[in-house]
Amino acid sequence: MKESLSASEARRVALAAQGFGRPSRASRPGTMSTGRSGPGTRQLIGMLGRMHTLQIDSVNVFARSHYLPLFSRLGPYDTALLDGLLFAPQAPYVEFWAHVAAFIPASDWRLFRFRMDDHRARFTAPGTWFAENLPIVDWVRDELRARGPLRPAEIEHDSRSGARGSWWDWDDVKRALEYLWLIGEVAVAGRRGFERRYALAADVIPAAALQREVSRPDALRELVARAASAYGVATEADLDDYWRLRDRQAVKSAISELVESGELVPVRVESWDRGGRPLPAWIHRDATLPRRISATTVLTPFDPMVWFRDRAQRLFGFDYRIEIYTPAPQRRYGYYSLPVLLEDELVGRVDLKADRAASRLLVQSAWWEAGPVRAGAAER
Repeated sequence: MKESLSASEARRVALAAQGFGRPSRASRPGTMSTGRSGPGTRQLIGMLGRMHTLQIDSVNVFARSHYLPLFSRLGPYDTALLDGLLFAPQAPYVEFWAHVAAFIPASDWRLFRFRMDDHRARFTAPGTWFAENLPIVDWVRDELRARGPLRPAEIEHDSRSGARGSWWDWDDVKRALEYLWLIGEVAVAGRRGFERRYALAADVIPAAALQREVSRPDALRELVARAASAYGVATEADLDDYWRLRDRQAVKSAISELVESGELVPVRVESWDRGGRPLPAWIHRDATLPRRISATTVLTPFDPMVWFRDRAQRLFGFDYRIEIYTPAPQRRYGYYSLPVLLEDELVGRVDLKADRAASRLLVQSAWWEAGPVRAGAAER
């Protein structure tokens, strides 16, 4: 294992860890298949296994964000195959607050029990909405036990019609469902359109994942190990952010244990500095360093390669932000600009939008990044 990495080597390690190490079948921006060609279910599962999680976002400017990471790595694929993995009854992936709202393997539900316990402690504190509205929480739970899976609108309809004498409003129903989901009593049992269908966790999550207890230290160590595997090479801040752990001391302890076991190895990365001093970093023992990365694609803003903006800046020199909430006159790159990956560099941004009525993908704007490497990209 190398004791130091150049900036380019660090990028290649990171990209290979995320599945960009091999040529994709066809990495043409804006093309996703609904037919039965291209990568199959096995390839999708393998790539999901590299990332460990798939972030969800409601933005649908030209495609749902969760479809994009696999497209960026594998090229065009049948999105119905991914839908089957995520939304079918007893699907192998479920939703939880992992990085943020994200899909995780159903078997990993147990690893987030500590987070569910934290949510329960916070939400049930005296004076909170949940502590003062237990009747609606209990009623929603009973509705799911009797009739689930249900969409929020179906539960709200019963509350409005006077079922069980209740007269709670739409926000109350949604709040109760979100609470029950965050504390792990309820799980998402697929979606209709993009609206969640909720059920009791016992009706969605495999019994082994529900019953197996994992201590907080063990869960945090496992999550840090998975983040390190997914990133290839990373700093403490990177490993903390992958699952939004917000517990630096626990992350430090996990890193120390993983170094002791040989799973992580300290490494010096060129230009990874803070205050003029080298920034501590670690490389995963299974990380690979390919000679080159064969990739030409776009990334969603919610791709693990760029979702932690500090890491994107450090790894690629890429200053990135989403401008959805920026007033139009103040936007620099467009409403929904996507990073453009060419080999091991982020060389530009493109603002895409679907014209669904005309079945066209519109390029609203496109920008090359500054710098000699990026300038050469225009010729390639």
